[in-house]
Amino acid sequence: MTVRVAVADDQALVRMGLNVLIEAEEDLESAGEAADGRQAVELVRARHPDVILMDVRMPGMDGIAALREIASDERLSGTRVVVLTTFELDEYVFDALRGGACGFLIKDSEPAELLRAIRLAAEGESLLSPSVTRRVISAFVSRQPSGTPRPELGSLTEREREVLALVGEGLSNEEIAGRLVVSPDTARTHVSRAMVKLHARDRAQLVVLAYRAGLVG
Repeated sequence: MTVRVAVADDQALVRMGLNVLIEAEEDLESAGEAADGRQAVELVRARHPDVILMDVRMPGMDGIAALREIASDERLSGTRVVVLTTFELDEYVFDALRGGACGFLIKDSEPAELLRAIRLAAEGESLLSPSVTRRVISAFVSRQPSGTPRPELGSLTEREREVLALVGEGLSNEEIAGRLVVSPDTARTHVSRAMVKLHARDRAQLVVLAYRAGLVG
């Protein structure tokens, strides 16, 4: 299956570099580009890419506003948004997590890491840049009001709780499978069941829930 990838960034050079990287892969193809958030939303509505790489800081409508508009439109649910940010602790990253981003990457990430993020996103998984995973999620959780209830884990089986903790560490289904010595399909099933039981919108939200539940620290 060929994954169609769109790029939204206000810098032409960045867009060109990302498109060159995408087009060099046999299983990926460019689905267009946008220079601001409004163009990004219009691009997604017109072409329905599998994944869009979304810069945070763009003129007019920024990447977070575009993310929210895309996430709120059920007709665009087939497009996964991976947020690109220049700063490891950019305030907008927290808003992106709330808005439904399925991944975060620092712009100077290695090309292989970016390509991995695209493929994971297309498969319905998430990737948080290794350099920011714990810092971003921990900070996000610490900013929740003191009265914010922890997620109810009573509905989870012991194995699902174990899987949730590993998701919170940023592991992919394949990595979880290796850690627990089960098949990737079995790991994927456990993750899916945990998401349903905890009413998690996506895998990134599942990571937050793992932190809130105290399974990762």
